[in-house]
Parts: sequence; C-alpha cells; structure tokens
Amino acid sequence: GVRDISTINTPPEERIPIITHVGPYSTELIRKAVLREIERGGQVFFVHNRVQTIEAMCRYLEKLIPEARIAVAHGQMPEKELAERMRQFTQGEVDILITTSIIESGLDIPNANTLIVDRADTFGLAQLYQLRGRVGRGAQRAYAYFFRHKRRLPTPEGQERLETIAENTQLGAGFSIAMRDLEMRGAGDILGTRQSGHVNAVGLDLYTRLLSEAIRRLGSQEDLPPLRLRPYEREVGVGVTVDLPLLAAIPADYVADKLMRLQLYRRIANLRTIAEIEKLRAEFQDRFGSLPEAVDHLLYQVKVKLLAQRAGLASINVENGQLVLRFTEGVQPPLGRFLHPAARWGKTAIWFAYSSTDNWQEVLLEILMQLEQQDELRTVSA
Repeated sequence: GVRDISTINTPPEERIPIITHVGPYSTELIRKAVLREIERGGQVFFVHNRVQTIEAMCRYLEKLIPEARIAVAHGQMPEKELAERMRQFTQGEVDILITTSIIESGLDIPNANTLIVDRADTFGLAQLYQLRGRVGRGAQRAYAYFFRHKRRLPTPEGQERLETIAENTQLGAGFSIAMRDLEMRGAGDILGTRQSGHVNAVGLDLYTRLLSEAIRRLGSQEDLPPLRLRPYEREVGVGVTVDLPLLAAIPADYVADKLMRLQLYRRIANLRTIAEIEKLRAEFQDRFGSLPEAVDHLLYQVKVKLLAQRAGLASINVENGQLVLRFTEGVQPPLGRFLHPAARWGKTAIWFAYSSTDNWQEVLLEILMQLEQQDELRTVSA
C-alpha cells in the first residue's frame, strides 16, 4: 500500500556537474589542484578523517604548498576554536581547511570549489556523495579528488564504492547512487528470516500481513474483523528460511534497469498465493521474454516458501547432500509414512537425498503439498 518514490531531477540554476577524479594518492596532483583553485580565488576542503594525525597532515601540506594559508577543524576541538576556524574559512582568510568528515552535511560555502579526500576507500558511499556535495555550490566549475592509499589496494567493497562515485557525476545522481548502495549492501533476505527489529521478532511474512492489515484498517471506515492467524503463527509467529541449491535472481541481462529489478524483487516478496506467482510468471514472459533459469528458480523458491509456511515448517536447507525440512518449534509433524519413498522421517524434520533424485524439485513440491493437506498437523503447547 506504500506509494512509489517521487524524484526531483532538476538541478538548481547555473549548477555545473563536478569533475571527479579517483586514483592513488599523488602529491603532484594535490599541489596542482590546490594552486589552480587559489589562482582563481577559490578555497579547498582537504578531508583527513583521523584526528590523531590531522596536525601532522597540516604540517605536511604546509611544506608541500607553502603558498597556501592552512587551518585545521575537527569535532574534538573546543567549540569556540572550531567556530573561529570556520569563520576564517567562510570569510576567505584560509585557503585550505583540513578537516574530518564533520563537513559532510550542512555546509554551503560557494567559494570552496575543490575537494580532496585522503583514503576515500574507507568512507561509505553515502559519505562520499555528501562530501562531494560540499563543493560546486555556486556557478564555478568544481573538482573532487578521491585518493586511495598509494601502495595498498583497497578492499573490493571500497573499490566498488570509488568506482560508483566516479561513474555517477551527472547532476541529480543521488538517486542512482542510493540504488547502487542498496544493491551493494543488500535490502534484506526476502526468502529467509534474516531481518531486524520487529520484523525479526514475528517473522517477515507475518509482519507484512500485520502491516497490510493495519493499512487496510486505517483506510477503511468500516469495522473489519481481526486478522486470522494460522495455528503455528499464534504460537511462534516465525517465517521460513529457504536455502536451496539453486541460483535464484533476476539477471541484469534479462532486466537491465536497476530500479525495475528492485521493484520486481519487491513484488516477488509480496506474493501470497500460488495463483499470484503464476500470474507474475506470465507477466515476466510477456514483458521481458522467456524466463532464464535464475528467474524460474526464484519463483520456484517463493512457491516452496509459501507451501512451507502452510505446512508449519521453520526451514528448508541442505545438510550433507540432503534436503532437510525442519518443523517450527511447537508444531508436531503428521504421523504416517505417506511421502515419497526417498524421504525419511524424524521427530522434528524430514530428510531426502535430492542429489540422487532427478526430479527433486517436483518431489519437494509434492511433499510440501502432502504436508499441507494432512489433517493430523496441529499445534501443540510449548
């Protein structure tokens, strides 16, 4: 029931894209960038995010660029001293302000149009974007330099963040960077229980049902009946973890647009019936063509998840070459050996060797449907 996001892509008048450089630390490039900015009457932010060594960096820059007036500002300074440093910088009495990430938001100094960030690979993507936004606030061309360590390579995640900030230099790139950040860090596990907060307390499926019910009540003037919980949800209210030996995703070469892929993942997470899954499958084929194996596996796993919830299962995963179907605590498995011949029973779980079964995916669905249909499945008190 939540509406889609509205985005404002029109930049302020006279705003010019910031020229962004990403690379190893270079004293020659730093000196050249600072002198160019000073010659045109501008100022420089130099971000060194280590309070313990920031004074040493100041002395180093004083030797490298003796022509420049340099000051230091960071959050551990006395308030009056910090305010005085910022006053000097805003009034043009200082050419280079060496500072920490304290400047990443809230500053609007049009005369500061060059940003230099030391060890940029250690910053988060949102921090890098906010820091770059401190320059280019006026009509002057702005420059941003993001340096990594001269010899040590950054982590793969750090390198990916630097590449993202270098690629997205156009005006209004914030939303694209946010979407990329979401893809890099993950948006939660739509097929499992690895959530946080209240979602983790009651399970993703039950949480989304409760949320939908609350929205429905707020939007209706009628007295609606209370949400009916399944027996095992009344007792424990958990979701199902599904971890099958299948590659399940929406490939970029099938749906190229990142935002579209996120919207489709969201729709898949909201599927509640087998009929809805089949309807979405048909829509995929109509809009994007024949389903690749990864998308087919993704829809299959959602179907398995729905059936497993109805059967009172807590998890389905692989252990020692076997698929293990574990029941939720408080749910008693049905009695009787009615399942596939390859399946074995236990007091709290069912096993079967998927590696020796050619059509194991169909067998798993058959087992889940049989479990759902059993009248003997019932909730027992803790």
